[in-house]
Amino acid sequence: MTDIVLDPAALAAHLAGKHFIDGKLVPAAAGATFDVRSPATGALVAKAAAGDAADVDRAVASAATAQIAWAKVPARQRGKLVGDCARLLDAHKEELSRLIALETGKALRTESRVEAGVLADALHFYAGLGSELKGETVPFNPDMLTMTIREPIGVVGAIIPWNVPMMLMALKIAPALVAGNTVVVKSAEEAPFAVLRICELMGTILPPGAFNMLSGMGPECGAPLVSHPKVGKITFTGSVETGKIVSKLAADKLIPVTLELGGKSPMIVMDDCDLDRTVAGAIAGMRFTRMGQSCTASSRMYVQAGVHDRFVAALKAKVDAMKMGDPLDETTDIGTIVSQGQFEKVKNYIAIGIADGGTANECSAMPADAKLKPGYYVRPVIFTGLPASSRVIREEIFGPVTAVIRFNTFDEAIAAANDSEYGLAATIWTKDLKTALDGARRLQAGFVQVNQNLVVQPGLSYGGVKSSGLGKEATLEAMLEHFTTKKTVIVNLA
Repeated sequence: MTDIVLDPAALAAHLAGKHFIDGKLVPAAAGATFDVRSPATGALVAKAAAGDAADVDRAVASAATAQIAWAKVPARQRGKLVGDCARLLDAHKEELSRLIALETGKALRTESRVEAGVLADALHFYAGLGSELKGETVPFNPDMLTMTIREPIGVVGAIIPWNVPMMLMALKIAPALVAGNTVVVKSAEEAPFAVLRICELMGTILPPGAFNMLSGMGPECGAPLVSHPKVGKITFTGSVETGKIVSKLAADKLIPVTLELGGKSPMIVMDDCDLDRTVAGAIAGMRFTRMGQSCTASSRMYVQAGVHDRFVAALKAKVDAMKMGDPLDETTDIGTIVSQGQFEKVKNYIAIGIADGGTANECSAMPADAKLKPGYYVRPVIFTGLPASSRVIREEIFGPVTAVIRFNTFDEAIAAANDSEYGLAATIWTKDLKTALDGARRLQAGFVQVNQNLVVQPGLSYGGVKSSGLGKEATLEAMLEHFTTKKTVIVNLA
């Protein structure tokens, strides 16, 4: 079905109980399903196919067969087909936005439409890079023509999370496909339908088997995908704990793995900052409109003493003015937490922060609509007065909870920011160029911004250090280093 469907419930019903394998929507081999419920109301969205090892075998077999022919397609032609997919998905942007809002609880206006736009943009970006799959000539010996060539790996397994599944899938599948690989995606159980719809649409352009998608639970579906003998590369975004499991399974086969695992991103605010701009950056950086469900969320805000109190007051006032409500309502700024488990986790962290002596500044207001009462709504919390040892400061929460910590000297702020197992992203807010450049050099993070807090963008190298993962995404470098192998060829001319 390629018609634009603006009723997300009807679209979910069309996709219910299906995987996408070999160019077709098909049920799970065992016929098993699981419920996907709206986090805004608790109502059933639809039943999704529950994949297992048999489904993985079907999908990987299809991908392995298709890859032989796909690798022979000229790289620029592969890129053109991916570009055609981008244009089709852009035309379906509104329906994808509504479907992802329904299944994840992300606000349509402030979050879901943004993600749907980045989806198409990422595919457009990689579509134009087919000609860059270049090797090198090597001056090894005048009597020998020595060169390197780039070749696809084969079948790529891509495991994606629920917070921004469309965007993160695009950053994995687009470079893999343009490089000549075929792909099997395993979706998050909380958010299978929007990415399944993307597969159905792309399947009208790409050859059968080039792109496959399974839904299901990690142990039953994800683990067999990682362990499958015909999968030659895994790219994973998710928690540190699951990432370690994925890495160990991949290590047993000695295959490459890219891991983007999360963060506890610091935001350093100096006394000389532009306060209005900094507060706006804090709201964007903390991803309050996404209920803080972002691995780059600025959940540690180190604010210099001279501006601390004004910053907290201004930040609270801005978040207070934001409206929580139905994700599909155009007036809603903030949607919901994605699931009951995540909801309980966030509430527990708020209780921990209070028990640790912090002041919990609750913001915004719970929705008044009675039909939303069962939903996973949490008032955003800005903590002050927490000790550095608090788990709220140390651990990734993945919810609308941030801690503002007062500091005196810049060295103190840098030391505190680096005192973390994570190293994904960081920001510095100052008018002083020397401070900005010094901080950017000293911060232990893979993605550092000054006086702004952009989300991941195609063309900007993205990835962390320490427990935040291995490898980079979103660039030409990522396509070359993570989705191709380099072969050395020597021709003796003597």
